This record gives sequence, structure tokens and C-alpha cells, in this order.
Amino acid sequence: MKTAQEVYDGLVAYMNEFTDPKSAWYAGIAADPRQRLFNDHGVDEKNGQWAYDTCGTSADARAVEEALLKLGCKGGGGGGDDTTKARYVYFITSSTTE
Repeated sequence: MKTAQEVYDGLVAYMNEFTDPKSAWYAGIAADPRQRLFNDHGVDEKNGQWAYDTCGTSADARAVEEALLKLGCKGGGGGGDDTTKARYVYFITSSTTE
């Protein structure tokens, strides 16, 4: 499993490929990131800008979430439960639901 720092660095590197500010991105935590991204948030799987990765522990996932929110991403802490280890980000569009 990746460390919290590795997951954070990977997600930030992905967002940095685009010129948008971090406030144009949503960061979340989920047990099933694909379900959360494509069904709940309505992200376009084929054409949207999104990424996710899994941490080794729920505590690491929450640390990454906190760091992404401090970086300027939209979102809110406290989701999931003790088994939730996946972190995700997506670019907010008019067709996505925060």
C-alpha cells in the first residue's frame, strides 16, 4: 500500500497537469471511489478530469483529505467510516454534483 504522502503527491501531480486553481477541484473519501465519482458526483468517466488512489489505512486517507482541503480543494471532512481508505479528486463542472 502507498503511504499518505505518496497518495497526496500523486493526486496533486495529476491536478497540476491542468491550469485550473485547486478551488476548481473537489476532494473526497470513499470506500468505493468509482461509485462515488461516477454515480454520486456525476463525473464523466471518459471525458472528465478525475483521479483516485488508496491509502494503507483510513487514518492516512483522512490525512490526505485534510491536506487536499488545506491546499484549496473543495469538499468536507468526516465522510466514510473506519474502513474507508480511498481518496479521490475531480474537476468540478456544471454537470457534477458536489
